[in-house]
Amino acid sequence: MESSLFKFIWKYSRREQIKLLIFTLALFPLLYLSLELPKRIINDAIEAPSGSVTVFGWQIDQIPFLMLLSVLFLVTVTVHGLLKMRVNTMKGLMAEDLLRRLRYTLIGRIIRFPSDYLDRTSEGELVSMVMGETEPMGGLMGDAISQPVLQAGQMLTILAFLFSQSWAFGLAAVAFIPLQGWLIPKLQRRVNLLNKKRVVHVRALAGDIGTSVAGATTLRTNGGWGYLMSLINDRLGNLVAIRFQIYQKKFFMKFANNFISQLTPFFFYSVGGYLVIRGDVTIGALVAALAAFKDLSAPWKELLAYYTTSQELGLRWEMISDRFSPSGMVENNLFEGDPQDGPVLTGDIELSGLNLRNSTGELVLSEADLVISKGQTTLVIAASEEDRRALAYMLMRELKPTFGSVRIAQHDLAGLHQKTIFQRLGFANSRPVVFDGTFLDNLMLPLYRLPDADKPFLLTETEQHLQENKGRLRDWWLEFITTLDLSDALFARGLTLRLPDDLDTPLAKALPAMRARVAARIEAEGLSQNARFFAADTYNPALSVAENVLFAIAHETPNAEKIAEQSDFQALLDELHLEKALFDTAFSIVEILLNIFGDDGSNHPLFRKLDLEEASYHHVADLLARSDPAAKLTTHDKSHLLAVLFAISSEKLGVAFDDDVVAVIMNMRGAHAPALQASLADVVTPLAVDTSIPGLTIQENAMFGRAVPRTPGEAQHLKDVVGEVLEETCKTAVLDLILELPVSRKSSNLPAQLSEILSLCRATIKRPDMVIMDEPLASFDQDVRKALPRRLRTLLPEATILVLSASDLGDEACDKQVRLYHGMLVDDTDETPSEQGGAGKAELDLKIQALSTSKLFSSLGRKQQRLLAFGARWYKAAPGEYIFHAGDAPDSGVFLIVEGSADLLRAGDDGTEVLVTNVGAGSLVGELGLIRQEPRALHMRASDNLVCLNIGQDEFMSVIQHDAATAYRVLQIVAGYI
Repeated sequence: MESSLFKFIWKYSRREQIKLLIFTLALFPLLYLSLELPKRIINDAIEAPSGSVTVFGWQIDQIPFLMLLSVLFLVTVTVHGLLKMRVNTMKGLMAEDLLRRLRYTLIGRIIRFPSDYLDRTSEGELVSMVMGETEPMGGLMGDAISQPVLQAGQMLTILAFLFSQSWAFGLAAVAFIPLQGWLIPKLQRRVNLLNKKRVVHVRALAGDIGTSVAGATTLRTNGGWGYLMSLINDRLGNLVAIRFQIYQKKFFMKFANNFISQLTPFFFYSVGGYLVIRGDVTIGALVAALAAFKDLSAPWKELLAYYTTSQELGLRWEMISDRFSPSGMVENNLFEGDPQDGPVLTGDIELSGLNLRNSTGELVLSEADLVISKGQTTLVIAASEEDRRALAYMLMRELKPTFGSVRIAQHDLAGLHQKTIFQRLGFANSRPVVFDGTFLDNLMLPLYRLPDADKPFLLTETEQHLQENKGRLRDWWLEFITTLDLSDALFARGLTLRLPDDLDTPLAKALPAMRARVAARIEAEGLSQNARFFAADTYNPALSVAENVLFAIAHETPNAEKIAEQSDFQALLDELHLEKALFDTAFSIVEILLNIFGDDGSNHPLFRKLDLEEASYHHVADLLARSDPAAKLTTHDKSHLLAVLFAISSEKLGVAFDDDVVAVIMNMRGAHAPALQASLADVVTPLAVDTSIPGLTIQENAMFGRAVPRTPGEAQHLKDVVGEVLEETCKTAVLDLILELPVSRKSSNLPAQLSEILSLCRATIKRPDMVIMDEPLASFDQDVRKALPRRLRTLLPEATILVLSASDLGDEACDKQVRLYHGMLVDDTDETPSEQGGAGKAELDLKIQALSTSKLFSSLGRKQQRLLAFGARWYKAAPGEYIFHAGDAPDSGVFLIVEGSADLLRAGDDGTEVLVTNVGAGSLVGELGLIRQEPRALHMRASDNLVCLNIGQDEFMSVIQHDAATAYRVLQIVAGYI
């Protein structure tokens, strides 16, 4: 960013500022005329010694001359006002354009922030800086040059006029300006320091507010809101104290400035009046001078205000620049522009001498080297989620290595343009960030065009470009989910989505024709008892009471407020005399609920499943408490009663209604359903067997009914049956609904499986040269995850695929397998880790040989032995030296004796050490305490020169957890101890 606010203004508005300056300079002659003409009107026209006046050799009568000067004055002030309006309009437009550019620049810098800086920075603080703290800068951006020139020019013009009238007037006008020019900036500096302190507290408060919004649920459930509110209260109190100090200094500064300004009129009245009395100055000149000084004070105040504002905003600019210039930002030249010929990254990936730390500062890689061949599928196994994330972010240049380099196809990753990275590299994980919009909008992120700060209305062009590519994207989407064998899972999900309002779609037209076949299959599968089909002459217990009366489906369950807006519906109920029967039913329903849940049971999870608002429940319960509940019901009462009828069905209630109640409801339907449906046209959709019903799910539309399964197994069976019928003709149309699924950045309405598919599809839709996947499809079963690399290879035959996983996916899943182990990338396909060589290889062989002598580790495969040896360390002890003591924590790991022997001792009753046993080469010591996570039970002391292989806690437990044979051998050893 520019080092000062004025440099930013001059850089981006140089031409506009010069143009504005020219208009500003044109004001000064008109200003002088507006000061000179009143004097001429008084002295030359009104107080003319004769009835005529000589002007440039012409004789003009006094009255016409007065009118001429007055009209000239009017024209002067009018032109001056219009020109000033033009100047102000230009300033406002320029200020808004510069403010737009500044905010655009700041948001662009946020996108370039390093990931770890974003993790440490509050979202609320950034929003506050971009929107709140920049807002006052807009005014200064328009006034940067024109305002001081205008006000200073006005001052000089007025002073020139005053000196032309009398040197005394001029001196009186300027006498106190130096004092004000010295005092006011001195006081303003103190105010600026307090403002800086206030901004820091405001940013911290914005961060706390963001924390409370993001963690409201956590605060409520864990009781942390008390501390947070105390912290916020403390910050608000500090802000009040700082504001008080600012007010004290600021208003004292205004008082001092106003007092000094009022001293000048004192000299005008006293000295000027004396000069008029003596006849040295005319009364017209004194009046004009007083008017001129009055005009002089305004530009002087404006200049002082401009100074204080520029100082304050200059300080604010420095604070914003400091926060928006963190170390580790992606260089601007790697973001600017739109390179059309970026390099192709189809080549080997070379990691050389890498040192990498994760966001918490822990070492992930240490002097690591690795080569991944072009077009290879490589699995990197790393147990730590933070380590996997750090490694993936490094390969996407989101995290910079401390040392070393990453080269892809002979290109240094650090020097690639960002467009090349997002076009040539794809990244997918199990927790993608989604943005407000639809599933399709989020898939189309890679198709967005790069922005241009000089073209603020690029959005229309971008949206047109996206619309043109929607067809291609849909084709890729279908190919993607089919190839990866995800279409069945998504199709099952699609059956639960609601049918859109548009009934002209192929799906909406096809569903009615499928209903007979669906019903027949349900009956053939013996699932009729799990379905409640809609029929005009049958009461449906899966529909609410109101929906049964209307034989219609509510778009959303209406609450009392929504029902109160339906005045035509309520009037029709009254006119048709239907209220009493319906309200009696509502009272009966609430009576049943009160017997189940009581007055205070509305927080019960089962109550929430009823979809009945607590307010309506409690309101009707209060009505029941009256001696005559149905007496004198208000419109508000009736709305709550109807809300109960729209929410509750007999299936939800778990109680079948009496036959006479059902008969009354069916009679209402037969006689009045069409009229009632028409009065609620905006709330419900009528049920018709030959029409698709918006508001029902795809499955319910296909069934023309609702599912009422007794068990999850029956629910799945019913969905499978419906899906099998629809799959033949409607599968693609149902899958298309997934694309229109609304998603929100802050909500969790997108299931985990859909989130993972979104992330993976977004990474591959651009057909990248390299795909990096961190635990892809984590919520799917192991078979799907193991098959993913192979199936993805079908879509991207030339791409290099890198899979980061916490566990082994099997040798057949990938061409190469690498483990992230103690900061090293260990290639499982090599005989030894790539970092070992020469003496290192010989030492590793010795460790493996030592492990092979242990009964516990001898059954391990070569790969597991090599990895265990790689993490183990030699431990040597002299005779009499203690390796550990009884009571020590077991985190020092286990000790495999290679040479020598050691005594295992326990503490005797008299405080002496009692020998329990002596162990020699091949013995493993310390495993029991490690497994049980209990302190050491015995001392271990070297009885002669001892050489051990020390295996760390994490490495030992990893072997136990992942190798069944070793775990079984541990059980045998523990049983032997018993």
